[in-house]
Amino acid sequence: MTRAGSVLWRVVAVLLSVAGIAGFIIFFIPGMNIFWLILSPMIFAVYQIPAVAVYYLWKKRREKDDAGGNGSRDER
Repeated sequence: MTRAGSVLWRVVAVLLSVAGIAGFIIFFIPGMNIFWLILSPMIFAVYQIPAVAVYYLWKKRREKDDAGGNGSRDER
């Protein structure tokens, strides 16, 4: 993976995370009550799923490229 591609994946993950935080604030903070307060950690986690998915895909692709380009990583 090129350095620009790697940076792009991480930037997209950060932007999705910020968008998830903003969405949580916009939709749930104004009408907060005890019910939403109890459920807020789960709701916040759901809003972070796209960012985590992009980060996971970037990490998986980076590890695949590192293993493929350098041969075996377990050299003794």
